[in-house]
Amino acid sequence: MEENGGPGAIIEHGFPHLAVVRASITALFRRMSADGIRAYATSFSPADAAFDASDDLHLGAQRVASAMVRALRLPDARMVVAFRPMEEAATVELTAGPEYFVEVNDRFRTHRRDLAAALSHEVAHVLLHRLELAFPDPAENEILTDTAAAYLGAGWLLLDAYREDALTHQRFGYLTPEEFGYVLAKRAALLGEDPSPWFTSPQAYEAYVRGSALAARDHRRAPLAAAGPLTRRRYAKARRTGTTPPGGSAYRFERDASGPGLRVSFPCPVCEQRLRVPVSGRLRARCGLCRTVLECDT
Repeated sequence: MEENGGPGAIIEHGFPHLAVVRASITALFRRMSADGIRAYATSFSPADAAFDASDDLHLGAQRVASAMVRALRLPDARMVVAFRPMEEAATVELTAGPEYFVEVNDRFRTHRRDLAAALSHEVAHVLLHRLELAFPDPAENEILTDTAAAYLGAGWLLLDAYREDALTHQRFGYLTPEEFGYVLAKRAALLGEDPSPWFTSPQAYEAYVRGSALAARDHRRAPLAAAGPLTRRRYAKARRTGTTPPGGSAYRFERDASGPGLRVSFPCPVCEQRLRVPVSGRLRARCGLCRTVLECDT
């Protein structure tokens, strides 16, 4: 797992990987099913992440790793944690199992509060390996791993490890802090679990708020009935001409092959799979992937 830190380190912000993050959420639903995703309704406990200086180094690391394995529902996997000097925060050797060898940066011998964050990414790698879920591009696959860790309840630790102030510049993983916030907000909207009380980093909480704002806007995209007046006007204008407006609108109009009317396609705000419905006024659309029922005004 990548670590970005140290005095003067530049930490990327915003949503540069948003398309891959959304594709990752869709891939998780397709591979695991809606019921499989909802089985991860309880996030990794802050108490299980606790690892202070009074704990035995190796026993404590194994305890945290075992808790992460349970949180990501890999009961027949065992993590063997070793410490060594390295540039990365951590790496894992992916094998057939059931034992997996995780090497973590020597600095976690003393900076123990972030060990669980590093392990969340590596154990998510193991989960995806067992699910045989991966993207062809290695960089996109790392984004998938971070997204899986966050969406399945362990990756809030990766956001909480983000600190950026006069003394510290630190970020773990491949998503920006705001992208982690976005994924966590999508999870919270689906499962009703608010992670914000767990953040010990003020900067992490602020990034979660920014990510949450974008996630909330997903539920106000046309043709969803909750879209705002300006969005509705743009949608109505595009509907009259049957053309998608410029500027990256999420919806697209298509001629209905079975008749003279139009159909509109748009991404589900929960799982991001594209839905196609007739342009026929108010209707309810049910996403076949995540089973969310959406109020639409087409």
